[in-house]
Amino acid sequence: MTRAGHAALSAELKNLTSVERPAIIQAIAEAREHGDLSENAEYHSAREKHSFIEGRVKELEGILSLSQIVDPKTLSGTIKFSATVTIVDEDTDEEKTYQIVGQHEADIERGLLNIQSPIARALIGKEEGDSVDVRTPGGLKSYEILKVAYI
Repeated sequence: MTRAGHAALSAELKNLTSVERPAIIQAIAEAREHGDLSENAEYHSAREKHSFIEGRVKELEGILSLSQIVDPKTLSGTIKFSATVTIVDEDTDEEKTYQIVGQHEADIERGLLNIQSPIARALIGKEEGDSVDVRTPGGLKSYEILKVAYI
């Protein structure tokens, strides 16, 4: 996991445990005061949200406890985890830049590519100037690697 990904998940965990959890516990207590719990929609909604929060807290704790932070600045050479790669589609000449990250921090809209994706798997081990073929749902795509950086 990258340092930024670890920080984002840690911040989410801190928010859930220090802000969201106390707020939902308070909401449950207030809903209980309204009487009959069997027909109390506020109570059931608050309990459901509490269950979601607790599940997400456990998930984040598990992810963070098993994660290993990779500092991209210590790496160089062929493409590997945490590399920032600029590629060009050989058919359309469209350039794209991605950073190869773990599945929990991947966000294609922000250019964070899941290491388990077909494109990332094709790029791993390659160098600047290499061409890679990627089998996608839309067919075979060919890319040329323009730049590899570790920032």
